[in-house]
Amino acid sequence: MTVRPPIECWLTDMDGVLVHEDQALPGAAEFLRTLVERERPFLVLTNNSIYTPRDLAARLARAGLQVPERAIWTSAMATAVFLADQLPNGSAYVIGEAGLTTALHEVGYTLTDTEPDYVVLGETRTYSFEAITKAIRLIGAGARFIATNPDVTGPSAEGPLPATGAVAALITRATGKAPYFVGKPNPMMFRSALNRIEAHSENTAMIGDRMDTDVVAGIEAGLETILVLTGSTKIGEVERFPYRPGRVLSSIAEVIELI
Repeated sequence: MTVRPPIECWLTDMDGVLVHEDQALPGAAEFLRTLVERERPFLVLTNNSIYTPRDLAARLARAGLQVPERAIWTSAMATAVFLADQLPNGSAYVIGEAGLTTALHEVGYTLTDTEPDYVVLGETRTYSFEAITKAIRLIGAGARFIATNPDVTGPSAEGPLPATGAVAALITRATGKAPYFVGKPNPMMFRSALNRIEAHSENTAMIGDRMDTDVVAGIEAGLETILVLTGSTKIGEVERFPYRPGRVLSSIAEVIELI
């Protein structure tokens, strides 16, 4: 077995690890405080592309968790970095909200519905049939198809809502073109996060609550992986997967001693 060096840098999922339904999970505040006190580089990750880092920092603050904007990394931000690397100063037709449009503006992208280089699909509270139709026609005319993340549903107080992956499937059926998904479980999102904090995979850990996104992407990115059981994946489900996390812990509270 390969012996990994001590963990120096940390990536952690947000929902199901630090918060649940806007309530801080036990140990989350102390975990974040310990990272800051010991000057460990870290990022809080989310596949949600709706919100800007400022929005998310405010949401976490309401739950009693202090996370600076610079320590938040979203699928929208990862998508923007990917596109800027692929085609600097390009153009995009965007279906999404402020988190996505702001990230694209910040990397120098022009948002347009006239011959864009890309159609970029993110999450929004109100998917417009008119906007989806426009996306289908632009992809048919040659625009390349990118989506922030493959999640097919999102949570709400009333129950599941259709999310990016579900709408992407609709567009794919209409165009015959599948998108490139940047967010988890694509390890691309973790690699861009590592670059953001100038970290190396050998001494970085990823904490998540889902085997099929957080853990598998962490493994593929070469990270130490920690599954916590306060979110989606339950202990009885771990053995069903053909890969295993480095550690399985009951909650983020048990991670503190590893910092």
